Amino acid sequence: MDTELNTEPRNTVDLIGHETAERLILDAVAGGRMHHAWLISGPRGVGKATLAYRFARHVLANPPGSGAGEVDLFGDPVTPSLQLDPDHPVFHRVAAGSHADLLTVSVGVMQDGRPRSEIVVDDVRAVAEFFSKTSAEGGWRVAIIDGADLMNRNAANALLKVLEEPPARSLLLLVAHAPGRVLPTILSRCRRLALRPLDDALVDAFIAARHGDASAEDRQIAVALAEGSPGRAAELIEKDGVELYRQILALMSRLPRLDHAGLNALADEIAGRGGEEAFRQFTMLFGGLLTRAARAAGGAPHMALPMEAEILARLGRMASLDRWFEVWEKSSGLLQRADDLDRRQVAIGVFNDLAALTRG
Repeated sequence: MDTELNTEPRNTVDLIGHETAERLILDAVAGGRMHHAWLISGPRGVGKATLAYRFARHVLANPPGSGAGEVDLFGDPVTPSLQLDPDHPVFHRVAAGSHADLLTVSVGVMQDGRPRSEIVVDDVRAVAEFFSKTSAEGGWRVAIIDGADLMNRNAANALLKVLEEPPARSLLLLVAHAPGRVLPTILSRCRRLALRPLDDALVDAFIAARHGDASAEDRQIAVALAEGSPGRAAELIEKDGVELYRQILALMSRLPRLDHAGLNALADEIAGRGGEEAFRQFTMLFGGLLTRAARAAGGAPHMALPMEAEILARLGRMASLDRWFEVWEKSSGLLQRADDLDRRQVAIGVFNDLAALTRG
């Protein structure tokens, strides 16, 4: 799955549900139509970065002349899959971040240890310098930018120069959650590969295989909230997101009355030491519930789970769609600015606003 989630893509062996995308890549390699730049897009946690690393390992393990770029008598690729044996030396070196012909760029951290919000120009200049050198092993040189939609303007312009004059046997793989944020001039120079959300059955199978101790109810909640993203479903199981969802839903079920004890307990949880992850989960879960409640107010409910339906339908009838939109807009702004605000007060504030809305 993608790097922002629980599984490190460079170590991931399996990828489920994207056979068509893999076949397109294999056909391009086998047919000698390898574009020098690919943009892999799709929802968070759906497998974009995992696919990028599979692509990278495949070309690094199969340099020109190895047979991987050939087709058989029926026109099918000699190498039938991007899968690489995890015991292969290339797999080990990619997993360790020590392959000389692979460079990975992602959002780094600031001097105080907090993650940056964007990819900066120096990161992309490193890509240009990397491609200016010859391959250490006589094959491809591959660069992965995980979060291409997070490049600032200077970084994007620097990347455009790389795309305009790509060196031979260079492969640039851009991973983006929101491709609309990528410069059109960059998009026009990439072959685009969009990954779709997976069927719930596939996501549930993914969770069952990796978290067999999770209850059927927890899996049902995680799969429904993940909306086709196996990485997101796994994150909800592993990082107590399912239990946090239950807490938020319980507080919403009591509106317009506020359960102050329950709200304070939740606020303390997401504001305590190590609460950054809990607050990130709270932001996504509360935002999703608020959005679905507003849709219910507008007469077009979209419920993630049956257990939500009655609660959100009741709340949706308590105020007009315009007022729901105002609260949604205000809450979204507070949650997005949480780095500069007290997380505890933000959580209490958004619930106070919701209580005031439902009191009429």
